[in-house]
Amino acid sequence: MLVAIVGRPNVGKSTLFNRLTESQLAIVHDEPGVTRDRVYGEIIWNGRTIPVVDTGGYVPHSSERFEAAIREQVDIAMADADVILYVGDVTTGVTDIDQEMADKLRKSQKPVLTVANKADNDERRWAASEFYEMGLGEVFPVSATNGIGTGDLLDALVEALPEEDGEEPDDRTSIAIIGKPNVGKSSIVNAVLGYDRSIVTEEAGTTRDAVHSLVNYEGREITLVDTAGLRKRAKVKENIEFYSALRTERSVREGDVCVLMIDATDGLQNQDINVLKLAEKHKKGMVIAVNKWDLVEKDSKTAKRYEDYFHEILQTLDYVPIVFTSALTRQRVYKVIDTALEVADERAKRIQTSRLNDVLREAVANHHPPTYRGGNYVEIKYVTQVRENPPVFVFFTNHPKGVKESYQRYLERQLREAFGFKGVPLTLVFKQK
Repeated sequence: MLVAIVGRPNVGKSTLFNRLTESQLAIVHDEPGVTRDRVYGEIIWNGRTIPVVDTGGYVPHSSERFEAAIREQVDIAMADADVILYVGDVTTGVTDIDQEMADKLRKSQKPVLTVANKADNDERRWAASEFYEMGLGEVFPVSATNGIGTGDLLDALVEALPEEDGEEPDDRTSIAIIGKPNVGKSSIVNAVLGYDRSIVTEEAGTTRDAVHSLVNYEGREITLVDTAGLRKRAKVKENIEFYSALRTERSVREGDVCVLMIDATDGLQNQDINVLKLAEKHKKGMVIAVNKWDLVEKDSKTAKRYEDYFHEILQTLDYVPIVFTSALTRQRVYKVIDTALEVADERAKRIQTSRLNDVLREAVANHHPPTYRGGNYVEIKYVTQVRENPPVFVFFTNHPKGVKESYQRYLERQLREAFGFKGVPLTLVFKQK
């Protein structure tokens, strides 16, 4: 599920994004063209969590490279979205660009909600009726700056979204194969499947859509998701990365475990770390698969040096397991899937309360929490696991705010040392007792 916010430059798309997501993720400025890349967020309304992407201002026919890149990114976002919010400006009315985009949106046959922004008084709200001439259906006068009309817009958005799946939860483990274009995602899926389900070429971005493959793997039903590349060859090179990021975002949300594939000859890049942090944010299991291992000159300590290098860069994500593989030679291909399933099992694990409290007592005895606000004694009295998939632990203490981040990390390390949780983000909650 994805909602895309689109429109011409300087109509308030980023302000609307910040208002609907209750965040300040998008940069807001009066100068057109400030939003250069996609910005992701979540709208929470009427019990639903709705992924949303902000886009740059659409300028048709411009030969300026930057505007061409934005135009292509907007096209990609619209193609991938389930619902589109088209934002116009009531102070300028319907322009030629608005009309041209309306023609494009009608051809897409996607649900579109027209947002007449900057309608912050009665006169401007009446002026919003001009946007009906675009022929996109209902028009919603709003003021993104002060929130007027956004409640009605969100109600309509929820109605326009696809129905949530009311079927019984799928008990298959979903493994999303993610990573930059051309690192071998499709190759490793094909190696596991034993046939070419995904297109594999040397050209980046040849997977047309996320390919879901159901596999009976050693008696266990799993779903392998090969994250999409680009639908068609991008006119602007950077947009291969843009489209990859857009589909990676969706695959991370839908998977139980994310296998981040990287190229052994490139090492760990910032983009890879961002993908891992996205998986951590959504509390997904994580595995790093270092592909093209056959191209690396090795001695007996090469793998250990790589692991130390990765852990040094990852820091707080050093619990993520690393598998060195080659989709081409099929070296340790099945080890990747085995490790992903181990992580899925770790994510579903529940620890007895008595065992948790044994570990807590020893941890506190070895390293007591620092005092809080003028020497107040912080006492952590009790811990229990309240859920799994993903695991959440609640600690009861006399001063929840007194448990600093460094001490929380210490407690997390103690839990991992005692109970494993390889590749699994843990959530620690501290409540008053």
